[in-house]
Amino acid sequence: MKDSKRLPASTGGIVQYFDDAEAKSHLTPKQVIILTGVLIIIVLLLKWTNLFGI
Repeated sequence: MKDSKRLPASTGGIVQYFDDAEAKSHLTPKQVIILTGVLIIIVLLLKWTNLFGI
């Protein structure tokens, strides 16, 4: 009989499930850039108004 050796798994125990992975919301890169810009403007406005005590 052949001497069989157990080799480690090639994935290192990492399991990926692609069938169940579906995003609930889909954002385009353009929408992400616009939302980031709006958030930056809001933060700057809040910081600016707090700086002058208005």
